[in-house]
Amino acid sequence: MKILSITAQKPSSTGSGIYLTELVKEYARQGFCQAVVAGVYKDDPIELPDGVDFYPVYFENERLPYPIVGMSDEMPYRSTRYCDMTEEMTVQFESAFLEMIARAVEDAAPDVILCHHLYLLTAVVREHFPQYPVYGFCHNTDLRQMAKTELKREYIAGQIRKLDRIFVPQEAQREGVLAIYHADPEKIESVGMGYNSKIFYRTEAKQEYGITRIVFAGKIAEKKGVMSLIRCLSILHAREDRCKKEELLVLLAGSAGNQEEYRSIQDMVKECPYEVRFLGRLAQPDLAEVYRKSDIFVLPSFFDGLPLTVIEALACGDRVVMTDLPGIREWIEEYAPGGDIRFVAMPQMRNTDEPVPESLPEFEERLADALLAGIRTKERKFADVSGISWEKIAGRVIG
Repeated sequence: MKILSITAQKPSSTGSGIYLTELVKEYARQGFCQAVVAGVYKDDPIELPDGVDFYPVYFENERLPYPIVGMSDEMPYRSTRYCDMTEEMTVQFESAFLEMIARAVEDAAPDVILCHHLYLLTAVVREHFPQYPVYGFCHNTDLRQMAKTELKREYIAGQIRKLDRIFVPQEAQREGVLAIYHADPEKIESVGMGYNSKIFYRTEAKQEYGITRIVFAGKIAEKKGVMSLIRCLSILHAREDRCKKEELLVLLAGSAGNQEEYRSIQDMVKECPYEVRFLGRLAQPDLAEVYRKSDIFVLPSFFDGLPLTVIEALACGDRVVMTDLPGIREWIEEYAPGGDIRFVAMPQMRNTDEPVPESLPEFEERLADALLAGIRTKERKFADVSGISWEKIAGRVIG
């Protein structure tokens, strides 16, 4: 089997990039011949298995004189928003990728092409390589782009409908794909999310530090709920049964999305009654170690598909406090049962990923309630994540 994987973004810096990279690793273990096309910068380190041919499309040069185009409005690196793409930029984008993909197709002669994100680049691949089976992966941010951005919407939807197969993380995305692209339901399959069990695992017992450690991992951004998390710490401190300052430590692992937002969050932290540490973007082994040393993983995000970080934190034995995002509670109950998870009702939303400001105070009270309950709980319950693996997903994709 010869496989060509394609993404317009970096192949390891976001959830979708990790998804691509982990599938490539799994197929490498199975001995498949592979090639990868991805959008990168000249100085980016590429973390792909030996023997995988890499075809980079470089941004910020004469051919593509702007940053990498990101599926999220705030990426953890320099990026361009699709909503800001001019016609000239779009032509440059399509031309540069088509040239590199054509080279990869000629060299690799793939049996199947795997495209990540049901958006512009996947549509271009489907149109220009009709003789190859093309499978597309939904990562949820593509649904958001289709809802918010006018860029070639009808063209994209028309080409996505022509894909041979479409993979979604869970049922909530299936409904989105049906509604937005009007795809054939027979082509859509829910495949879930995997995790690296060699990196993310729990020790027999949590180490005792005398304090409760709460960890967040992801983009340090408002849409990930980080501002609400910081504000809810002040709510916690005002409670009669509050933790003392020395009893609580909050860790933020991840890089900045929007720099202005990041500075605002840094300023908020200065006024926070509890210690908050910025850990920066961590390599996966380092992040796993932070999880193992923590007690509660918190994800107050306002928009997510099936967050890989939640699965990784559960695998490391953490309690979880997270927003009640569509479809995730049901998926976790089926595939990672037994964990200590508290779901927090979402604030009122607009534009798919923006909370209505007036609804945030009540949301932050609910978040504080859930965190306090997690802090006060002494019983240890561990999720059974044995049924989740990249190997199983890889087998469902290439069966």
